[in-house]
Formats: sequence, structure tokens, C-alpha cells
Amino acid sequence: MDMSDKIKSRVANYLNDLPQQAKERLEIAKSIQAQGGLAYQTSRKPNALAAQLMREFGETAADKLPTQSYSVSGRIMSMRDFGGGAFIVCADGTDEMQLFVSKQALSEQGLKTYSQLHVGDIVYTQGTLFRTKTNVLSLKVADLHLMTKSIRPLPEKYHGLSDTELRYRKRYLDLIMNKDVRKVFNIRSSTIAFIRQFFLARNYMEVETPMLHSIQGGTTARPFNTHHNALDIPLYLRIAPELHLKRLVVGGLNRVFELNRNFRNEGISLKHNPEFTLLEFYEANATFRDLQAMVEELLSTLVFNMFGQYEITYSEQLLSFKPPFRAMTMEESILEFSEFKDKALLRDRKALESYCSRKHIQIQKGWSEGDLINAIFENDVEAKLIQPTFITHQPVAVSPLARRNDKDPFVVDRFEMFIFGREISNAFNELNDPVDQLSRFFEQDERKKQGDLDACEVDYDYIEALEIGLPPTAGAGIGIDRLVMLLADVPSIRDVILFPLLKPDQQHEY
Repeated sequence: MDMSDKIKSRVANYLNDLPQQAKERLEIAKSIQAQGGLAYQTSRKPNALAAQLMREFGETAADKLPTQSYSVSGRIMSMRDFGGGAFIVCADGTDEMQLFVSKQALSEQGLKTYSQLHVGDIVYTQGTLFRTKTNVLSLKVADLHLMTKSIRPLPEKYHGLSDTELRYRKRYLDLIMNKDVRKVFNIRSSTIAFIRQFFLARNYMEVETPMLHSIQGGTTARPFNTHHNALDIPLYLRIAPELHLKRLVVGGLNRVFELNRNFRNEGISLKHNPEFTLLEFYEANATFRDLQAMVEELLSTLVFNMFGQYEITYSEQLLSFKPPFRAMTMEESILEFSEFKDKALLRDRKALESYCSRKHIQIQKGWSEGDLINAIFENDVEAKLIQPTFITHQPVAVSPLARRNDKDPFVVDRFEMFIFGREISNAFNELNDPVDQLSRFFEQDERKKQGDLDACEVDYDYIEALEIGLPPTAGAGIGIDRLVMLLADVPSIRDVILFPLLKPDQQHEY
């Protein structure tokens, strides 16, 4: 059997396994093509969108509607045939438009086309606007053409696509059947567009930095490993763009931001997806307090711009983005929200270890007092930070790239912002002392040698960049996916990612 015959055989085997309804539709497509027609066309372009027509004429009285002809193209969502005519609901991605088909008004070819239609087909239609007896704005069809034959039937309209995993796996069906899902991704698109304009208006330059890194760095997280064949070198998918963005500030690009993907080889949960979108921005001659004010302005104006008010509801909890947001140090938050109440012992190792033991917080080998404080915060405090809250001055032990506080070198000049118990933003004064940075890289490297797979590697080129001189700089990051979850009021990060990572489905073998 030659290659051509083998391919034909495999195609035939695949088609033979199609559901019966799909086989029947496929036969119609074949029949259309056998008679010289096209089941898949590209030659007709509509002159109107459903949303445009509904916006312009949705409230117009029947006798005031324009007499001109409009053409629309979209997917058939429902059909109601009543003998002499039919009502078809057509969705074009902007809205739905009702079509009225009078069989007497159609040409012979139009009638034939109508007889071959199914729910799911994409059609082009031309006609004039009118109102039905129930006052629904509709298009009276004068011309009808099949543009794309849908072979597989859509899910049943009134039950939609309810299987959660199937919704994520077949997002195209999810978007077709569920208006609320399309709304979520409209919110996501609007959010990203707003953020981009926010920074451009403040003289920031948008940049792109490498996705493939030769060194694991930028933050503490486990990377995805890959290999470049031509250079025969191991590479990592980036876990953060931070070190490259700060190189740009060294180079004189004093205000830069990047909106892009990052990859962390970690667990999947309601808040975590291995591939996620992050905003990072850096400004020379600024402090973390400047960026704290900027993040507060960004989020409060974003919410007000999108909803016309500062309050939104997430998971039945009212959240207020009206500035100013609350701010407290990490140690202050522990004293307020945890059972650890003795400020004098907050950095005492024995007291911290004793508390962690009582609270069943697992202590890792090599942890310092700073690591213990951070573990208590994550265990006892984080979930209680419901309203937008800035937590500042984290221990240096958990902030390997942040500048130490001048008055208290145990902590760094940093903030994390939490909403509904989730970290949304992280920022700090950048460490620009090359010797201090080298020491922290070496500390991370020793942790890696002891088995910490999340620890950074030593980036000597970045040290050289610092030796050239990084001006006083502050940088921040915002998790876009988690932010959109809040704005769209959805419970899982997979609800705001068009194609979240899933285990492979059963593969076809033909």
C-alpha cells in the first residue's frame, strides 16, 4: 500500500467511527460538493454585526425601521420550522439575531439550502429588519447561503455544556454554548487592554524578554526543563522575567513593563496553573512605596472603569477597591491574625519553632527565623486577608532579590498585596548591591545543593550587570489570571485561561 492509499484508509477509518448524526451531516456536505456547490465557503462578507443592529435598532418602532438590506453571518443556535416558514437564531460572536425565513420568498436554491441546514451550521443571510408579532427585532431573509457545514452536533441547547473538564478541554464548544464564558474572556481582554494603556500613559516602555533561560532564576520556583538540540544545552522555560527586565534598567530603559507568560512546574489547583500570565514593571528612581501607590491606583481605577463603582462581589463576598487599601507589616499581621501574640518573641527561634510545632506547620531543613515567620503567615494569616491589603517588610530569607531595609536588615523593603486570601501583587526595592546579591545567590545555590529544587541558580552575568550599576529601582508583579478571577467572579484559575493544562485525552489511533 503506497502512502496515498494508506492516508485514504486512515481517513476512511476515522470517518467510519463518527457518530451517526455526524455521518448524516457529512453525507449532506459531500452531496453539496458533488453537485458543484460549496459546503465551506469564504466569498461572502456580511455588512453588519448582530450587536450593531441590536444596539442601533433594538428600541426602534416597527414603522421607523430602515428599509435598506443588511447581511449577517453566524452560527445557527436554534431552528423552529412551522411549515411555511421558520425562525432561526443566529449568533455571530457579538450577539444573537433572529432570522425569519419565508419559504415562499426564497429562491429555489435558497429553499434547497434551507432544507440542508442543521443547528451548528454557519450561514450568510441577507434581508430587511422587521418586528415579529411578539415585537422581537428580526431579519426577514431574502437570500440564504451555507458557509460552513457543521458535522458534529452541538450540545443540546437547554442543558449546554455542563461537564467541567469537557468545558476546559473543548473550549470552542464552551464559548459557543455559554454566554457567561464569553463574558469572562471579554473581561480578561478588557483588563489587559486597560493595564497596557495605564502604563503607556505613564511613559513606560512595553518590552519582551526571553522565554527560554539558561539559568533557573528570577524567583524561587521549580522550572520546566527543556533542551536546545543545535547548541546541545539544557534550558528552562522562564519562571519570571525579573532579571532580564532589570538588565534593561541597567541599560537605561528606566520604565519598562512586560505582560507575558511564565511557567512553573508545580501543582495544579484553583489558584495555580503551570502556565500563567504575569505583569511585571520596573521604574528607576522609585521605591516600593511609589509602586504601592501605583498598584492601588491601577486596581481601583480598573474596577471603577469596568463596573462604574469601587465595589465588586466575589464568591458572595463584597470587596471594596476604594482607596486607600489597608497596609501592615508581615509581623503586624501575624500579631493581629494568628495566635502568636508576643511581639518580643516574634524573632526568637525557639518560640517560632514551638509555635509551628503546635500548629502542625512542617519545618524544612535549613529554615531560618525569617522562613519560620513566613510559614506562620502563610498558615495563619493569608486566608484571612479578604479586602485588598498590602503586607510589607517580609524577612530577607524569603526575598532573595529585594533590598534590605536600612533600619532593620532582618526585613526587606517589599510589599505583597492580598485579596480574598490570595496574593495578587508582589513588589520591592530592587537589590542593587552586587556583593550582597552574589551572597544571596550563593545562599540559594547551597539550598539547591541540599535538595531545594525551587532555589535559584547563580546568575553571574546578572552580577556583572549590577557591577555596571543598577540605579535605585523598584519593581512589581501582578498575577493577571488571579486578578481576572476576582473581576469575573469565577472560582478557578482554569475558568479564566482559554486552554488550561489538562491530562491528555484518549488519543485517536487511525
